[in-house]
Amino acid sequence: MPDNISIRTCPATPLLASRAVAEPVILPGAEARERRPVLGYAMVMTAATLWAVNGAVSKVILTTGLSSLRLAQVRSTGAFLLIAIALLATRPQTLRMRPRELPYFIVFGIGGLALVQWFYFLAIHRLEIGIALLIQYIAPVLVALWARYVLHEPVRRRIWLALILALAAGVAASLGAAGSYALYILMAEHRIGDRDPISLVGLGFFLASIFWAILRPWWTFPAHLAGEDVSLHGHLSSIHAPVWLLMSWMIVLGTIVPFALLVSALRHVTATRAGIVAMLEPVVGVIVAWIWLGESLAGVQLAGAAVVIAAIFLAQSAR
Repeated sequence: MPDNISIRTCPATPLLASRAVAEPVILPGAEARERRPVLGYAMVMTAATLWAVNGAVSKVILTTGLSSLRLAQVRSTGAFLLIAIALLATRPQTLRMRPRELPYFIVFGIGGLALVQWFYFLAIHRLEIGIALLIQYIAPVLVALWARYVLHEPVRRRIWLALILALAAGVAASLGAAGSYALYILMAEHRIGDRDPISLVGLGFFLASIFWAILRPWWTFPAHLAGEDVSLHGHLSSIHAPVWLLMSWMIVLGTIVPFALLVSALRHVTATRAGIVAMLEPVVGVIVAWIWLGESLAGVQLAGAAVVIAAIFLAQSAR
């Protein structure tokens, strides 16, 4: 066993009921890493808020005529390049990919990162942001089903009730984005003990970038669109911003920061709980889209937001 790994018996997590399990813990030096659920939940909620704002930013970019596929390519490649530069300057050894890790990162990068972005951009291009996000968040149900029937981990009844309440606020469709998101969060939880969150996300975006470059070579990219100014639309229609600036926001605050926060949170909370708390994103997304883009905010949507928030609190009360 490597010197920097210890095995400790930990108290039951919410998904493991009353069982105690032998849990591998990566040690920074000689200290065991402690789970801090409050910090984990704060990370997930911050990530969800940033993603919600990013929905409006991305929808504005899509009005320039840039396709959903190209926008997903920009997001993946830009995120990888910035993460790679930061790691090369600080911890270059973390960018090494062991041969046995390649199959994992192919699935994680393409199925869990590349496709979830593409399906999401397709959805918000054709639907209101709040509706698209609510539909996408069938993913926590897939995570809970995987935990229960594949990993054979007990899932408390209150968790199932929380998921049913949250799903009642939206339509169980758009399985493409939901499936990709579920795959991403499950695979990230599986590998988080072996790698730091930044290199994990960075290598995932590296494979996603290669995938998009094969489908759409960069020399065919409509680069002129990045230099154009675009109206921010809705209630901010009188304000214009360069597309490259909006893309920069999307890459840094809409991609690198929230993805890193979510992966880091999996050190402190389970994938099922992280998925439920992340359902705050459609609630914030509806509000942002209403304030910024002027999308409708009817009584039924307010009721749906209240149901989702109730589901989050219900899930967290299941100790």
